[in-house]
Amino acid sequence: MHLTRHRTLPSDKTEISFPLLESWNPMTKVATIAAEVNKKRVLCRVSMEVLQEKWRVSEEEPMQTVVENRLTLQAAARRVIEDEAYEEDGSIVIRSENIS
Repeated sequence: MHLTRHRTLPSDKTEISFPLLESWNPMTKVATIAAEVNKKRVLCRVSMEVLQEKWRVSEEEPMQTVVENRLTLQAAARRVIEDEAYEEDGSIVIRSENIS
């Protein structure tokens, strides 16, 4: 039996970081956190409905929940980005099923 060895070249790694940028849109009731993906900005959106499903959310201060759960939201955003599940505008939407 003859075995051939193939050397696997490292694939292009996606660099993802999260600067401390977030905002709340009171009209759409959507929180946005920023991600940097290979040095390009990606807006990561999560609705009030998802925040309410996962955590106790104050209608008056929804961003407090975002700040308190930032690492969990970042992990969810990272998974969506790695799955390349981008919206038409280049943003991503964090859904309940993305949050562990």
